[in-house]
Amino acid sequence: MRAEQIVGPAVSLFRVVIGLLFLCHGLASLFGVLGGNRGTGEAIPLGQWPGWWAALIQGICGTLVLLGLLTRPAAILASGSMAYAYFMVHQPDALLPLRNGGELAVLFCWSFLLIAVLGPGAWALDPLLRTRRAHRAPVPAR
Repeated sequence: MRAEQIVGPAVSLFRVVIGLLFLCHGLASLFGVLGGNRGTGEAIPLGQWPGWWAALIQGICGTLVLLGLLTRPAAILASGSMAYAYFMVHQPDALLPLRNGGELAVLFCWSFLLIAVLGPGAWALDPLLRTRRAHRAPVPAR
């Protein structure tokens, strides 16, 4: 198998795993499932800044990235939200992620940036929708 043949599926699998993990964080914080927000078993109160809004971004962008739908815009938003989380929540405690508990924010930030650059991979809804739109017959003007 040539390297070119494995890149598309590998990028897709990476995207799916990262999207699923991000979605799980959002669901935990929004609904108190999967251990809840930060393992408390509780949800973040509706509308609370910035946690609830971050969880909403995690849920929506995690779903979109997981499906490979609007992948690049969703990945950019997710990456930016994790950069915000790192610099506003973690970095004031210490400079290095290992010291301030921000490893996950950094990993998500850079993972989503990579997804935004590489695209959704071979197995995604984005290419299917693009192909479908391209095959639609134009409607004649009257």
